[in-house]
Parts: sequence; structure tokens; C-alpha cells
Amino acid sequence: MQINLTKDNIMKRIFIIDWTLIPLFLFTAYTGIELHVAGHGSNHELWHNWAVFHVLASLLFLVIIVFHFATHWRWYKGLINKGIGNKSKVTVVLSVLFLFETISGIVLLFVDGVSSQIGLLHYGIGLIMSVIAIGHTLKRFPILRKSVKSRRH
Repeated sequence: MQINLTKDNIMKRIFIIDWTLIPLFLFTAYTGIELHVAGHGSNHELWHNWAVFHVLASLLFLVIIVFHFATHWRWYKGLINKGIGNKSKVTVVLSVLFLFETISGIVLLFVDGVSSQIGLLHYGIGLIMSVIAIGHTLKRFPILRKSVKSRRH
């Protein structure tokens, strides 16, 4: 089996990955907020259900983020080799926050997270990261929209 890696084909894959991230991000953020709210209630079953939804959404999001990072590997490699320079500081901050969010989320899989310090840290980082991610996405939205228009013609 041979994979056709023309520039157009690569760009198509990048846009599919980027468009897939949007609903996964929204679902992950929504389930995280609902999980936090349910943690303040007395219905453990409701909290458990939101926890399951959030973990599943987060795992799907993580898988697609790995592909997203892979498609932008040259950007990260340049960051590592040459420093921040004129690279987007917002993207750097978002990447670092995502790393901490992922680590804290993995830790939460092994501890009782309801109202724990690590759970609250994870929630706080998630809120900050969500605001930055929305800005990151909105800045690139014209390019994403253009990718849909160019595929229709």
C-alpha cells in the first residue's frame, strides 16, 4: 500500500485533524465543567457518569492532538533548536499548559479526584487553557474556513 503525500494531500489531512479538534475540544471542556459541577453535588452516580464522559472525550482529544502536533512538528523542532524568537508565544503557552493538563489528568486517573488539590489544579489549568485555546482557534479560523471553501470547488 502506497500513501500519496503530495502537498495538497498533506494539507487536506492537516485540515481534517484541525477541524476534528474543534468539536472534541468543546466536548472535553463541557464534560470537564459538568464533572466539576457534579463534584459539588451529592449524586455520586452523576459524577461518575460525567467522569467517564470526560475521560473518553479527553482520550479522543489527546489522540487527535498527537496528530496535530505531528503535523506541526517542524514548528516545534524550530522552537527547540532556535528558541522562541518570533514564534507565537500564545501557542507556546498553550502547549505547556496542555502538557501540565495532560499530566494532571493522568494523575487523576489514579487518585480520588473529587475536590482534591490535583483535581482543582486540573480544573483551573483546564479553564485557563480553554480560554487560550479559543483564542488560538479563532486566530486560525479564517484559514480553516478557507480550507472548506477550497475543497468545495
